[in-house]
Amino acid sequence: MFSYIKGTLEEYWEDTIVVESGGIGWNIHVPLSVLDRLPHVGEQIKVYTSFQVKEDSMTLYGFFSRQDLKMFNQLLGVTGIGPKAALGILSSLSPDDLRMAIIAEDSKAIAKAPGIGPKTAKRVILDLKDKISMDEVLPLQFAGGQTEVAVTAAASSVDGAGKEAIEALVALGYSPTEATKAVRQVTITEDMNSEAVLKASLKFLAF
Repeated sequence: MFSYIKGTLEEYWEDTIVVESGGIGWNIHVPLSVLDRLPHVGEQIKVYTSFQVKEDSMTLYGFFSRQDLKMFNQLLGVTGIGPKAALGILSSLSPDDLRMAIIAEDSKAIAKAPGIGPKTAKRVILDLKDKISMDEVLPLQFAGGQTEVAVTAAASSVDGAGKEAIEALVALGYSPTEATKAVRQVTITEDMNSEAVLKASLKFLAF
């Protein structure tokens, strides 16, 4: 029903913001990832929204990007996950961190969200692991101040899927040395693509 709402940020508290648009103050529930990046009160804001209707309520949930909204909607498709639980997960983990946790099958990270137990966390991974692509995970630029020269030098020590996995790990904030060490611990077979190598490498880095 609503794709996004653009207007003036009037106020905010806990998990809610109020955006005035068209003479109406829209009450929008948001995760911490939105609250942490809010403009000043009185400034313009644009949030992509999900409109959820129940028998006794109608609620708007808002996010700063279509990709984050997509992550919220994907969580709603998981058995046992409602809007409140989905928002709780996205407040405990940023959307990018959640995507990485799903790819790495890190149920412990997901289970840290309020009201989410180990079984539900594993269900999130089971239901969504085939729906998360690497394009949604990797940022557009290298993180952590790593230079492209350093990344290239590290990746040159391996070929194919291993090289791409190292580049992906560095883009996620690991140093070239950490990335190379993790990838070299993986037994890379001919049928493994870069995503499979990355997933295996992340398991080594988790310990």
